[in-house]
Parts: sequence; C-alpha cells; structure tokens
Amino acid sequence: MTCQFDAFSDYVNEAERLGPEKYSLYQWTKETIENPEKKARYLQSFTLYVDSEEVYPREIADLLHAELSALTGTSGIERVVKIDSNPANNPQPPKLQ
Repeated sequence: MTCQFDAFSDYVNEAERLGPEKYSLYQWTKETIENPEKKARYLQSFTLYVDSEEVYPREIADLLHAELSALTGTSGIERVVKIDSNPANNPQPPKLQ
C-alpha cells in the first residue's frame, strides 16, 4: 500500500533530480502536491500493489475491493474505489499543451 501523496512527491523529486522535461506530468503533479486542499485529499488516498504491480487481475481486484469495502466506516477507511485500468473506463491525466 502506498500513500498517493507520497507517490506524487516521489515523482516530483525524481523529475527534479533527472530533469522535469523528461516527465510529462511534472508540472501538474507539482501543482497538485503544493495545493493544500489536494494535499490533504491525497494524504488520505492509497494505492494497493499486488506482487509489486499496480495493475493486476480483476479477480484479485474484486476480492480486495470486497474485503476492504467491508471495513468501510471502521478502521479509518472512509471509502474504497476500484479503478479499471482500461483508459476508456477511467479518468485520464490532463493533456499537456
């Protein structure tokens, strides 16, 4: 499990170390983590990895979603969201101009 704010911060730090021009979402991500409202939200958002992978079989995702959803309202879990990795079915990053 990885805190989404930490993942965004790591991305920005890596981009700044290796050259932001190589990171297409650098500016958007930097602005996101510097925004206090967005920072608060992303500090409460987590991504689950299975065998070090962010994308895994639907059966595993469904099982994790069901088990974690059962904890909603307890253990500090407010909600559980499962994101489909098919770009047609989920929000896409902003297009750079």
